[in-house]
Amino acid sequence: MFKILDRYIIRKFLGTFFYSLVLLISIVIVFDIQEKFDDFIEKKAPLKAIILDYYVNFAPYYANMFMFLFIFISVIFFTSKLAGNSEIIAMLSAGISFRRILVPYFESAAVLAILSFVLSAYILPPATATRLDFENTYIKKAYVNTSRNIHRQVNDSTRLYMQNYIASSNIGNKFSWEVFDGKQLKEKLMSDNIRWDSTLQKWHITNYYIRYITPNGDSIVTGKGMDTTLAIIPKDFNSRINQIETLNSEELHEYIDEQERRGNENIAAFKVESYKRIAFPFACFILTLIGVSLSSKKVRGGIGVNLGVGLALSFSYILFMQIFTQFAIGSTLPPILAVWIPNILYTIIGIVLYFKAPK
Repeated sequence: MFKILDRYIIRKFLGTFFYSLVLLISIVIVFDIQEKFDDFIEKKAPLKAIILDYYVNFAPYYANMFMFLFIFISVIFFTSKLAGNSEIIAMLSAGISFRRILVPYFESAAVLAILSFVLSAYILPPATATRLDFENTYIKKAYVNTSRNIHRQVNDSTRLYMQNYIASSNIGNKFSWEVFDGKQLKEKLMSDNIRWDSTLQKWHITNYYIRYITPNGDSIVTGKGMDTTLAIIPKDFNSRINQIETLNSEELHEYIDEQERRGNENIAAFKVESYKRIAFPFACFILTLIGVSLSSKKVRGGIGVNLGVGLALSFSYILFMQIFTQFAIGSTLPPILAVWIPNILYTIIGIVLYFKAPK
C-alpha cells in the first residue's frame, strides 16, 4: 500500500510540476519573441541561430531559475486537491502518519534538487555561454566598462592601476604597473595609456616611464611607444558580470580564487553565484515542506485560498533572496550568509507549519 501511495504522490508531484513549468516557459518564450522580434529582423539573426543557439538554451536557464517557485505552486495545487477530495483524511485514518506521507514528497524534491544542481553546475554554463554570445551579437549593445580607478593585484608580486578602461577599443588610460619583491618595490611603469594589439597579441604602451629600483641606485627608462606582454588580457576588463554564469562549478571556484588574488572589487557577486548553486537545490526541500504543511488541511474556499497564500510566500521568498543578494554585493553582508538567510528563515516557517498541520 505504501508503494502504491508513494507512486501516486510522486506521479502527481512531478507531473504537475513539469506540466506547469513547460506551460510557463512556453508563455515566456512567446512574450520574449514578441519583445525581441524587431532586434532579430534588424540585425538579420538566422532562424537556426534563434532556435538552436538562443531559445534551446533560453528555456533551461529560465526553467532552473523558476524551478523552486513551481515546486511550491505544484505541491500546493495537487495537495489541496487531495485534501479537498478527503484523500489526506483517508490516509491519516488508515494509520499512515503525516511524517510518512511526506516521504514521497521529499523523494520527488530530491529528484528536482539534484536536477537543479546538475543544471546550474554543469549543464547551464556552456548553454548560457552560447545564449550570451547570441545576445551580444544580435540583441545587446557593445559592452562599456564604466569602472573608474581600477586597482588589481595581478599576482603575488604585481599590481596595476588604470584610471578607466574603454572596452570597445581595448584602451586603458593613466596606466601604472608595479612589481614587488616581498614588500619592496622593484619596478614601476607609468604611461598615458595602453592599447591591445590583436594582431601581435601584445599591449602597446604610449609615453611610458619605467623606474627600476636596485640596491646600487635607481635607473629610469622613458619612451614614446613600446609593445610588450603583460600578465593581463582584455577579457580581464571587458566581461559582463553575467559571464560568470558561463563557468561550471570547478571553473567558478578557480576564477574566484584568481580574482581574490587580483583584488577584484566585484568578488562578492561571484561568491553569491557560487553559493546559489547549493542554496537553490536545498530550497526544493524547504518549499516542499511548507507547501505540504500549508495545503494538507481541507479549508473553506478550496484550492484558491491555498494557492493565494502559496503565491504570497513564494514571491516573498524571491523578494528576500533578491534583497539579501544586493546586501552581499554591496558588502553589507557576507555572501554565504546573504544567500542562506532566506533558506534559514523559511525552514523555521516550514517547521512551524509542519507542527500545525493535521496529524
